[in-house]
Amino acid sequence: MNALTQLFPGALMILGACFVPLFRGRARSAYVLALPLLSAAHLALFSLGHQGSATLFGYTLELVRVDALSRIFGVIFHIAAFLCCLYAFHVKRPLEHVATLVYAGAAIGATFAGDLLTLFVFWELTALSSVFLILARGLDEPERRERVFRVSMRYLVIQVGSGVLLLAGTLLYYQGTRSLHFGRMNLEESPGALFIFLAFGIKAAFPLLHNWVQDAYPEASVSGTVVLASFTTKLAIYALARGFAGTDVLIPIGACMTAFPIFFAVLENDLRRVLAYSLNNQLGYMVVGIGVGTELAINGAAAHAFAHILYKGLLLMSMGAVLYRTGTIKASELGGLHKSMPLTTAFCIIGALSISAFPGLSGFVTKSMIVSAVGEAHLLVIFGVLLFASAGVCDHSGIKIPFFTFFAHDQGWKVQEAPKHMLLAMGLAAALCIGIGVFPSALYALLPFPEAAAQYHAYETTHVLTMLQLLFFAGLAFITLVRLGVYPPELPAINLDTDYFYRRPLKRFVVESYALASWVRERTWGMALGLRGRALASLRRNHEPPRGRLGEPWTAGATTLFAALMLFTLLLLTSSAGCGGGEDAEANDARLLLDRVGAIEGVPEQAFEARMERVEVLRRLPLRGESLIAVREACAEMHGALLEADVQNALIHSIGAPDEDTPAEELARLERAFTAAEAAAARVVVHRDACVDGTATLRARYAPDRRGSE
Repeated sequence: MNALTQLFPGALMILGACFVPLFRGRARSAYVLALPLLSAAHLALFSLGHQGSATLFGYTLELVRVDALSRIFGVIFHIAAFLCCLYAFHVKRPLEHVATLVYAGAAIGATFAGDLLTLFVFWELTALSSVFLILARGLDEPERRERVFRVSMRYLVIQVGSGVLLLAGTLLYYQGTRSLHFGRMNLEESPGALFIFLAFGIKAAFPLLHNWVQDAYPEASVSGTVVLASFTTKLAIYALARGFAGTDVLIPIGACMTAFPIFFAVLENDLRRVLAYSLNNQLGYMVVGIGVGTELAINGAAAHAFAHILYKGLLLMSMGAVLYRTGTIKASELGGLHKSMPLTTAFCIIGALSISAFPGLSGFVTKSMIVSAVGEAHLLVIFGVLLFASAGVCDHSGIKIPFFTFFAHDQGWKVQEAPKHMLLAMGLAAALCIGIGVFPSALYALLPFPEAAAQYHAYETTHVLTMLQLLFFAGLAFITLVRLGVYPPELPAINLDTDYFYRRPLKRFVVESYALASWVRERTWGMALGLRGRALASLRRNHEPPRGRLGEPWTAGATTLFAALMLFTLLLLTSSAGCGGGEDAEANDARLLLDRVGAIEGVPEQAFEARMERVEVLRRLPLRGESLIAVREACAEMHGALLEADVQNALIHSIGAPDEDTPAEELARLERAFTAAEAAAARVVVHRDACVDGTATLRARYAPDRRGSE
């Protein structure tokens, strides 16, 4: 068991993916299906509070950190991985299975990463592995190969770009704090936080950064779209909840995300693209909850992410089954399929009701937590936007998807029902949607703040009646608009989104800029070659032997005199640099020493490991000058003693006050801790004056603008 806990969660899926090509046929599918189950059993070995670290190139990495927030995302990611593998049981190409397992394992690994560098590695691995789920469709449908390739390259550029921003932010954050710990950040105060925020925002599909979702997801394979919708954006939601909970700017961003996709989804003819817009809408609720930042709001964001993976996966699985049987997913070409695919129809309706937050289903018991948290925060405008968005999602996902696919105009389709493994995957997802809606306490117990979740009651009369009224009037509006012929018809068309500005004008700008740069390069190179030719011709004409001064032989005396002048000039420059370099070197060393001392003082008191690292850096700092070395030793001893005192005090607090029942071993530990704390405090007193006075003197002489900490 100890050996297994040395592996990070998700490692079994990533390692197991390497052996997928060794199997054939149903054995391969069964092996792929078993890996998420084994990985889930592996996750069960980790208890809350478990931490696992490793050292790489002198940096301490926290590979595993298990708490309530990471656990709930780890659980739903394993459920999603199993359902996706079951749904893709028919897939024969090993490429898609390998990509799915690596992608899911990397997302799970990122969820439990405790430092930014580990997060970055898994972040990029999700990008590199997921692109093959898009490329897989080009292998199955050669006529779409060029289109799929272009889409996948756009997707890869954006996802890798997100990783580059994350890496840049991580480097800036480490430079400013000397820590890689992944925790709560402040956009205004934490160095590099803006880059990290933008990296998360790209994957979370913030407004104007969202187009990759609608561009890529509908172009993936039948099962690939289900996989893509389960992990990337939800990983970003987890990262935002971990790093930026309570950041006010997320509230208007999330509200905008809930509202604007409604209009595009109503007009869209590709039903998987409709669900991609709907995905944006649902992510907006989670982002708003993270921005509000209260315990109820964070619980709501995590719970809604859990439920969303299930019901959005169910809807995409039903649309994938339709695409698998009919070869099209255009609303204008579908209709009447409820006769041929009754079970798929039923499962799709359950997913549609869930995403519409119908009482008794999963969407209701999770979305209502976010709406309630917004109401408790008295954000009335945002509250109104969320209600409007609820009506909108009911229209385009709750009604439009099942209506135009399985009912509406009967196109005369006569196809078989979805394959059994697809029906089983959809049935399990539908059962979970119903189970969570009927018994929400099971989900609430997994939330980051279970005490706050236990006090929340989703099925209050006000919540139920409000949602039923909203759904009733949304349905009535849809029926009225369809009857009057006002509802936008389902027509083959291209809807322009904000990606038009980088897929057309920006492309033209890049092409024209490259042509201009090529012209300038050719002209400049031609001019340079001409100048070189004229200069060489002039040299040959004026100095080629036997004509010219350079062509004449030098006497021995002239050569010696020239060498002596060059040597004298070199010695003069060297001595001048040496005369002025001592003071500059001492000033640089003094400023470096002040930086290292300030870095220790800037670490939070409870960050013992980070403080220890910085004290060791200070001890090993190479300096010139006895006075600087004395200040370094005094400050290193003082801060080392302070760290020791704080560690012992933390140990004393963890043991608590002794009483009659306290074991003798605990009393001995307590006595040793008190003794060590007193000794450390005495060392602080011994070295304090030398450190404080020494740094004050250096600061006054070499860095008068810097402030010191007493």
